Amino acid sequence: MIKKHSIYKKDNWNMLTVEVNGKSLNVREISDQWGEDSQTFLSRPAMMHWVEQRFPKSDYADNLQEWEDIMTAFREV
Repeated sequence: MIKKHSIYKKDNWNMLTVEVNGKSLNVREISDQWGEDSQTFLSRPAMMHWVEQRFPKSDYADNLQEWEDIMTAFREV
């Protein structure tokens, strides 16, 4: 059984989802700049390490609430 979590969805071209399939976590990111990219992790700590690298807090200095929302959504996966 695959369980899908929506991290954010701004429109049909900018979204991030996590699919939990047994022990694997598949992160799928779709953006209008880079197209589709996906990452597969075998543990939540590995996924959260990637998240911290992909979404550094310093990039959201002008909008910390958006960063907090993204981090909260990943922690709830």
